[in-house]
Amino acid sequence: MDFEKLYSERALSMRASEIRELLKISQQPEIISFAGGLPSPDSFPLDIIRKITKEILENDGEKALQYGPTEGLMELREIFAEYLKKDGITATYENVLVTVGSQEALDLTAKVFINKGDVVICGLPSYIGGINAYRAIQSRLEGIPLDNDGMAVSLLEDRIKELQKNGHTLKMIYIIPTFQNPAGVVLSEDRRKHLVEIAQKYHLIIVEDDPYSKLRFEGKSLKSIKTYDDNVLYLTTFSKILSPGFRVAFVVGPKEVIRKLVIAKQSTDLCGPVLPQLISYHFIKDNHVDKHIPLITKMYKRKKDIMMETMEQYFPPGIEWTHPQGGMFSWVRLPESINTMIMFQDALKEKVAYVHGAAFYVDGSGTNTMRLNFSNPSDEKIEEGIKRLAMVIKRNLK
Repeated sequence: MDFEKLYSERALSMRASEIRELLKISQQPEIISFAGGLPSPDSFPLDIIRKITKEILENDGEKALQYGPTEGLMELREIFAEYLKKDGITATYENVLVTVGSQEALDLTAKVFINKGDVVICGLPSYIGGINAYRAIQSRLEGIPLDNDGMAVSLLEDRIKELQKNGHTLKMIYIIPTFQNPAGVVLSEDRRKHLVEIAQKYHLIIVEDDPYSKLRFEGKSLKSIKTYDDNVLYLTTFSKILSPGFRVAFVVGPKEVIRKLVIAKQSTDLCGPVLPQLISYHFIKDNHVDKHIPLITKMYKRKKDIMMETMEQYFPPGIEWTHPQGGMFSWVRLPESINTMIMFQDALKEKVAYVHGAAFYVDGSGTNTMRLNFSNPSDEKIEEGIKRLAMVIKRNLK
């Protein structure tokens, strides 16, 4: 049977995640990988999780192994809404939806808001998972360049006017304002406020994707965009501060939007796994979150410093990279004569991997860039991997 003739338009437009495909290659044990966005396994609070899980199974095992509500467990939604107050976000359990990872949240926002051809504005570069979620729903993705202060919001309004003039329907701005993936930069406070003003003026939804703000190890914390406008859809996750394997994430938004997202989720997976939600609930209730985060950030600062120092020592002149104050990534810009997609095969020969930058651009640019992850490799592998990568870069410059 020729299935190609039977696939839907949306299925035909879907693309595999380049990061997921690269991970299949780079997870070979002999390869030092800077490719994935994986937390360090040393950051997992195994003893705490073991203790909490034992108590849950002994005292609440039947509930833990049963189906749960689509919205997520009530107790988790309530305690998470309370936890958000520390960050200046006002919410009740009715404003919170628990999702199976932030990727599901992105998929749900796409399904609920986007028609074929609607415009979604994102950063240049931007997170592949977000790009794929909105591309799969057949939106038109328009990129706004980034600099060291995040998305160049000053360029945004003129782009909106141009798109509207050409008859396009604009719906959404998708942004990762804090330790952006892949660039690692932070949207400045002034730009956050300006972004909200523009979104309100043109009746656009802001989807604020915030997986990394708790991973700040330098500098001053900034308020989330959500604190400036209750209509912002705020996405965050426990994948980076507890366990990515739990797939526990949250959408915080207006009650009517959450209700619509819940309906969309019912046709996707009906409900998320209950046991990880109960563990996450107790992790907050027993005050483990705020004690655990400093341990992670101390570890990641050390890893970041090792990467920065080794790049400074071994990378040839003419190479630029970001010096992140948090998160998991550094963004590297090479001379335009180098195509990092082509260079990747050369890197594999030296047993080192990265993600080529063009994967993060919706306009086909960024061919001379790459993303490096410092959170997952061991300290020793960071140093050795950067040495290998420097050798590959020097060879390709010649």
